[in-house]
Amino acid sequence: MLKVVKNFSVSYMQVLDENGKIDAKLMPQLSNEDIQKMYEAMVLGRMFDETMLKLQREGRIGTYAPAIGQEATQTGFAYAMQPSDWFFPMYRDVSSYIFRGMPLENLVLYWSGDGRGMHIPEGQNNFPVAIPVSTQIAHAVGAAMAAKILGHKIATLVCTGDGGTSKADFHEALNFAGVFRAPVVAIVQNNQYAISMRREKQTAAETIAQKAIAYGFEGIQVDGNDVFAVYRAAKDALEKARAGSGPTLIECVTYRIADHTTADDAARYRTQEEIGEWMKKDPIERLRKYMESRALWSQYYEKRVRFKFEEQINDAIKKAENMPKAEIDDIFKHMYQEMTENLKEQLEELKSFLNAKKL
Repeated sequence: MLKVVKNFSVSYMQVLDENGKIDAKLMPQLSNEDIQKMYEAMVLGRMFDETMLKLQREGRIGTYAPAIGQEATQTGFAYAMQPSDWFFPMYRDVSSYIFRGMPLENLVLYWSGDGRGMHIPEGQNNFPVAIPVSTQIAHAVGAAMAAKILGHKIATLVCTGDGGTSKADFHEALNFAGVFRAPVVAIVQNNQYAISMRREKQTAAETIAQKAIAYGFEGIQVDGNDVFAVYRAAKDALEKARAGSGPTLIECVTYRIADHTTADDAARYRTQEEIGEWMKKDPIERLRKYMESRALWSQYYEKRVRFKFEEQINDAIKKAENMPKAEIDDIFKHMYQEMTENLKEQLEELKSFLNAKKL
């Protein structure tokens, strides 16, 4: 008998619209302090991005991947996580990394090409940046399964972009997560482009969220420029995962206002009109309008916040640029917990070679 499945619909959530108006029925419980923290995290993320773009043009860091326009997505899910949850980021997760406690100087170091920038401070359950597209999803599912086996009531959260959903890593990892009910939340930051390729050119699915149906778990689509919607969806999914009810896929519909990286020229594949339409949906401006209506925002507040963050960012740059040069031994010492005999031999050969050059 032929069975035809016709309904691939998924739920879509928006709490805060472009004019700063909320749907009171969907609004999560957040204090005024929570809302201001969210706003400040988004502003800091954008200011950091803008500064890093300037540093790259000055030749002080390498290629950089800005997240301008995606701050609500990153702040929303980061705010929903508990410190005990494990975070598996992609290379564009600036705001979420900052919110999770990553020192700014580490991020400056990392984008300068210094591996020490990915030294995660003790007590932070954050993994290093994943540059290969979607490989981190398998890592997050593996960690989630380890937590499940050990009986740890935590969840893992992993991010990828819309392009990452067309990779084998995405399918294999989420298929495994569905079969074994892994406590993982997969966030897709659908910013409409996989570098220069539009979303509709790489998948025929009407939504990315509906791909979860094939893996046997829930898929949700949210307005990724609405920090409240992202927070609510992520919080519910994380609680479900910790309770043993399995994974969730959350598609956050957003937009990458800046170029893919500083090595890209987005003007070659998209128009200023398109960018302009999405800038009307700017996540920071949207939240600011809401806060202003609640007397949570003022020009004085904005100036004070930006002055504080400008000092923090400048201080982080100074710390990163004044770091002593890394030791050549680090390449070998930190490959494994303990150096193998083979690595010890290679290190000694390198030292002998360098000493000979000095002579």
